[in-house]
Order: sequence, then C-alpha cells, then structure tokens
Amino acid sequence: MHKQTAAIRLQTGQSNEMEHSTPLYLTSSFTFDSAEDMRAAFAEENDYNIYSRYSNPTVDEFVHKMCVLEGAEAGFATASGMAAVFNSIFALLQAGDHLICSSSVFGSTYALATKFLPKYGIACTLVKANQPEEWEAAVQPNTKMVYLETPTNPQLEIIDLEWAGAFCKKHGLIMNVDNCFASPILQNPIAYGADIVSHSATKWIDGQGRVLGGVIVGKAELIREIYLFCRNTGPTMSAFNAWVLTKSLETLDVRMERHCANALALATALESHEKIAWVKYPHLPSHPEYAIAIKQMAKGGGIVCFELKGGLESGRKFLDALQLLSMTPNLGDTRSIASHPASTTHSKLTEAERLGVGITPGLIRISVGLEHVQDILADIQQALAAC
Repeated sequence: MHKQTAAIRLQTGQSNEMEHSTPLYLTSSFTFDSAEDMRAAFAEENDYNIYSRYSNPTVDEFVHKMCVLEGAEAGFATASGMAAVFNSIFALLQAGDHLICSSSVFGSTYALATKFLPKYGIACTLVKANQPEEWEAAVQPNTKMVYLETPTNPQLEIIDLEWAGAFCKKHGLIMNVDNCFASPILQNPIAYGADIVSHSATKWIDGQGRVLGGVIVGKAELIREIYLFCRNTGPTMSAFNAWVLTKSLETLDVRMERHCANALALATALESHEKIAWVKYPHLPSHPEYAIAIKQMAKGGGIVCFELKGGLESGRKFLDALQLLSMTPNLGDTRSIASHPASTTHSKLTEAERLGVGITPGLIRISVGLEHVQDILADIQQALAAC
C-alpha cells in the first residue's frame, strides 16, 4: 500500500454503529471488566487503554498514520509542536550531556537550546547549517544528540541529510530532525539515518489553522523513553485535535502538490523584482543548496523567503500594505501568510544574534497558500510597490 493510500485508509476499527468516518474517542479514561484486567493494563501485560494522558484510540490512529508516512517504528503525539521539540530532547538527555544544534532553527527552539537547556545542566553548541568543520569541531566526549531543521526556519537553508546521517553514525549520536517545513510527503529523514523526527502538526499537517499539535516518531527504543517521560509530564495531544489531524492527513498529499506549485511559481515571478535583493526557494535553481534539495525533497515545499532592499522599515511597510495575505504567527495554512521574522518570531534575539543565524532586517517569509497563484502574486506586488 502506498503511504498516501495509508494516510486515507488506516483508521480505528469500526464500532457497532458501522461508521465510515473515523470515530472520535472523547474520553478522559477507560473502564475494565475486572480488577485483574486493570492490574494487567497498569503492568503493561495487555494493550488496554487506561487514561487518555497515556493513550487514546483517536490519538493512536494519528500517530500510526504519521509512522507510516515517515517510515518510523513508533511515535507519540504531543499538545503542540514545541512540546514535541522539547520532549524529543529532554526525554533523551540528562545533566552532563551535550547537544549539537544547528543555529538556524525556529526562534522558540533557539531559546530552548540557549536559555533553558543550560539551566538543567545540558550544554549546547550552535553550529552553522552548512559548515561541516564546525560540526566536527563541536563534538565532545559527552555529546549525545544532534538537532537540526531542514529546510530551516525561516532562512530555508538545506542541510544534507545523507551527510548528517553519516556524521551522527560516525560519532554515535542521536540524530533528531525537525521535518515540519517539508512534511512527510516531501521528505523522510529516517531514510537518511535520522533516529527521531518531530513535527509541528499545527502547520502543514492540519493545513487550515484550526488546532495545535505535535508528533515525534522514530526508533522504538527511543520513542519508548519519550513515551515514559511524556506519560508522567503530561504534554499529551487531545483526542479532538488528533481527530482533526488524522482527517487532515487524508488530504495532505494533494494539498502539498498545490502549495508547492504555487510557491515555485511565486518564487520564480519575484526573483527579478527591483525591490527584492534575493529570493530563496529550495527548488529554485538559484538556491545555494539547490542540488541537495533536489536530492532529498520530492518538491520544494510551501515557503518562499525574500530580502527587501529597504531593510527593517520596508519590511513593516510591506506587511501593512498587504490586502489579501494574512499577518499571523503561523504557517502551513490554506490561506497565504506573510511574516517579518526580525520584528516578530526572532525579535527577542539581539541584532547580532539575528544576523548570526541569517535573520536579516528585510527578510520576509511567505507561507504560500492554496489561493490562485495570480491573486497571491498580485497582492505581493502591490505591497512591494507601496514600500
């Protein structure tokens, strides 16, 4: 069965009502026929559900589909994407361990790595996305994990997953990849050696800006440690959100087709605009890591970035002039979204920190939606004229 078919057809078994659409198990707990059944469930001698913080049939369906799409052995769903990032790190590291993290990551992930990990005795070294010598120099005797995004948020840098997989194997490190920007339809890091893959399901997986969610998939023995940590700390995904997300997976493949087609057309049209210094899109031949993107991504994704020549002030004017595109702290929606990272998602960083991770003053990130591409382009062009 193709994974796209599995995303549509895999679902919780039918109840006596013989429903066609997957059921929603909106319950906090589950009952038992006997004290012995309940004892055995807590002893993990059977696979009965106990409490929805531990497991839930609706959440399990979503996780099962994500494992199939990513080629993973097991998984666990969380309440948000950042809960997935946090737990994929904290469940597997302890005081005295060392993490190597790409410096090009989402703003909250950057804060987690630089401000919060050290509070718990976990050291972190930031390395530039495509500087192999920095990665090699960062390895220490207590290094346990490498964390990376590709494409990176929001600079769209592409890290060679084949190289990263070989690097982690060489040094005996856990390879932890945030695959949010690509989605499991376009890229599967496990095929290149990743041990853990995380997603903010809030983004492309939901695809309509409705619910929060995160998911971690990967090797069974690592997911077991993550499950035990999450079971006792409580970042579990709600059954309702899981029901929304499992239904969303049924259309992820066809939605990503349109997102990618629109994004490539938009990037191509904007590349020669007089008010834009540069345009970045993974499957645009001018992208610095184009060859790597073509190798490991089926399509270029739904994000386009460009640099306004006017810098910070032009970025603000551009956003204010938009009429169709939304201004909202999200991406991966049916509706196109524009953001200015320097004044929003990465505003807590110092100017030096922003420049160090590639967040330039005039950087604009467009999450390209499902509208007609000419309408998206026309709004961007009129906003460019206004700034």
